[in-house]
Amino acid sequence: MSEKTFIIGKDRDLETTIESMQQKLLDLGIEIEEASWLNPVPNVYSVHIRDKDCGLMFTNGKGATAKACLASALGEYFERLSCNYFFADFYLGEAFAKGEFVHYPNEKWFSFENTLPEGLMDPTLWDFYDPERLLKPQNLIDTNSIGGAIGGAASGVGAEGRGICAVPYTRQRDGQPVYLPVSIIGNLYVSNGMSAGNTPNEARVQSLSEIFERYVKNKIIAEGICLPEIPQQVIDRFPGIKQSIEELQAHGYHLRIADASLGGKYPVISVTLINPRDGAVFASFGGHPCFEVAFERTVTELLQGRSLDQLDGFQPPSFDLDEVADHHNLEIHFIDSSGLIAYDFFKNKADYEFADWDHNTSTEDEFAYCCRIIHEMGFDIYISDYNHLNVYACRIIVPGMSDIYP
Repeated sequence: MSEKTFIIGKDRDLETTIESMQQKLLDLGIEIEEASWLNPVPNVYSVHIRDKDCGLMFTNGKGATAKACLASALGEYFERLSCNYFFADFYLGEAFAKGEFVHYPNEKWFSFENTLPEGLMDPTLWDFYDPERLLKPQNLIDTNSIGGAIGGAASGVGAEGRGICAVPYTRQRDGQPVYLPVSIIGNLYVSNGMSAGNTPNEARVQSLSEIFERYVKNKIIAEGICLPEIPQQVIDRFPGIKQSIEELQAHGYHLRIADASLGGKYPVISVTLINPRDGAVFASFGGHPCFEVAFERTVTELLQGRSLDQLDGFQPPSFDLDEVADHHNLEIHFIDSSGLIAYDFFKNKADYEFADWDHNTSTEDEFAYCCRIIHEMGFDIYISDYNHLNVYACRIIVPGMSDIYP
């Protein structure tokens, strides 16, 4: 009987997930190679995979085992392929611009003259994206299909005069479909909120966990919030993670392992590496309704793509909170977490009490739990589902929460 490995938060065994995704990529004519592996400490793996014929189409995976790591990388590959993220920065050419569709068969083109068209987004979204009503229709033209021909768009024409390209999302609060411009999605949200998984609930939980992680990370860094450390007796519950931490400490690094839930509100954990040789700091965050999964992700994220001799070159803490809170610094944290962190982050007294939170249930219940938190915060959740590659993927937009660029 073949081995079946199940891990928390996944609805299918790792072996079947890997085999299925690899075969589906081959069916699409994509041959993946594992370009590099790292296993710097016990129970922390990372892998870089890429298309053998196009090295620019690559993803990275992380996990506590080699199989979990490879499944992570393959899932990320499908998420980016399904959401067209590999091609987001490129003009797709005249053939696509004149094709039946540019991005997805269910896309809709909104023509316009000099005013914004009816049926695009909803009043709440217009108030969020354009509160001062300064946007012009040509600002929303899809540049993937018109390339540099912005001059042609000035009179109200996009690809072949189609107008503004938008794709349908479902608002989770009431199930209503809403069309969002492709240009807004690509410019403000980049890769945040994209995921692929064995089931819709598994992928959606992953997407929302990522949104929580980055939202809370930005809030903590920008406001210089000091987090409560996780007690040793709690760390002891997770021997695999504890072993990874102890190995890092044995190499001379100091770790500040903290509860980033802000009083139990958000399912997020933080681990900060402090290099005693130069005083540099590097903060990693991980999110998931299950405490153990969030903790594991935080540690594997800390070392993703890095060996132990690549943990130098970060910056010491800063006294300038304005500089730390600047959106350019937060953007650096989104890219590779190498931005500045305020000294306030390391105060003796934490700004919150430690909360021993956990919501380890079915992925269906975890998805409902994540949605409930976000709705209670006053945000709306918009989801677009993709199944055209025979792997479920989704892109989730939470305006005001998942935005990466201001």
